[in-house]
Amino acid sequence: MPRETHSDKIDPHPRTGAHLRDERFQEGQRITWVSVVVNVALTVMQLVVGFIAHSQSLIADAMHTLSDIVADAFVLFANRKGAEAADADHPYGHGRYETAASLVLGLLLAGTGGGILIAATGRLQGIGSAPAVGAAAMWAAMFTLAAKEGLFRYMLATAERLRSPMLVANAWHARADALSSLVVAAGVGGALLGFNFADAVAAIIVGAMIVRAGLKFAWAAIRELIDTGLSADEVAAIRHSIATTPGVLGLHELRTRRMAHQVLVDAHVQVNPRISVSEGHRVAESARQRVLDSHPEVLDVLVHVDAENDLLGNAAIRLPDRAVLLTHLRTLLDADLPEFERTTLHYLGTRVEADIFLPPDFADQAELLALQQRITRALADDPWFGAIRLNQRLAPK
Repeated sequence: MPRETHSDKIDPHPRTGAHLRDERFQEGQRITWVSVVVNVALTVMQLVVGFIAHSQSLIADAMHTLSDIVADAFVLFANRKGAEAADADHPYGHGRYETAASLVLGLLLAGTGGGILIAATGRLQGIGSAPAVGAAAMWAAMFTLAAKEGLFRYMLATAERLRSPMLVANAWHARADALSSLVVAAGVGGALLGFNFADAVAAIIVGAMIVRAGLKFAWAAIRELIDTGLSADEVAAIRHSIATTPGVLGLHELRTRRMAHQVLVDAHVQVNPRISVSEGHRVAESARQRVLDSHPEVLDVLVHVDAENDLLGNAAIRLPDRAVLLTHLRTLLDADLPEFERTTLHYLGTRVEADIFLPPDFADQAELLALQQRITRALADDPWFGAIRLNQRLAPK
């Protein structure tokens, strides 16, 4: 019987971050080139039929389709740049190229729509001298409608799988074209029925739709560029993932921001102030990993560990450094003490707590009691220390 080399549940070729980034790039390039080919064919067809059939709405739709080709060129460039790995100049990667491309796409759409509105309004004012619209314009509008709707569904499915706002924007760009083609078909149909103004009105509606879509995409890109945070529901989900991490006693200053299809998160977590630095670091790493595991859209999480809630400021920053406190501590004890094996300082609020570890056989119970009484008297008016605890090791190291 042949021996199995691996379990069916284990991927022998796990996808790394670089593999996923490469896959995302290749998929983005492929659907964009499909869009380019379709839009070039439709532009030529719409322009030719629009001029022959005297349909301004079809010509306007052709200009809209032409803007798609320019938009696709931006997408191809941004998708290539966005797929590049992080480097010294871009430690968070190149995802903002996609954001910039989305902004350019939005402005391009708005400008195209504005031009169509101006041209259609002029045509409507001189409608009496305008030539009749030919029947070929209707067939062209219906064919364009079917092609653009099919392209939209194909592009949107891929864009959502890749979680790319830029590709989603480009997909909805195709849907805007499909809707505008529907309006064109209605306008051409009205013109063929004797309502000569219908074609110009359809062009105006198409222009308004394009302007609205462009402004919407541009505003979304601007919000990302100015580091607008996630929605309240998304933040609440991330907050729950961090707050429920074992060892996290409190959470504050949770901040989020988008970078293209991904999210960056900053958070301050409060832990037990008397645990070790390594344990506090482990709690922070556990919280970070929980967010990354539970929220695939999150690229990275920066977790700051706090011994107490410092939301209103950290008073401990005004206390002396360790060297000054250790010198003051020996003076405060006022005894001929051996070298401390270890001293742990806890900066809490406006005071410091000290845990002193003494060598074994340093003193008997009576001497330790006398030393503790001396500490109690000294702490009554000490400006820095709030508590001093003595610890004596019982066994050799």
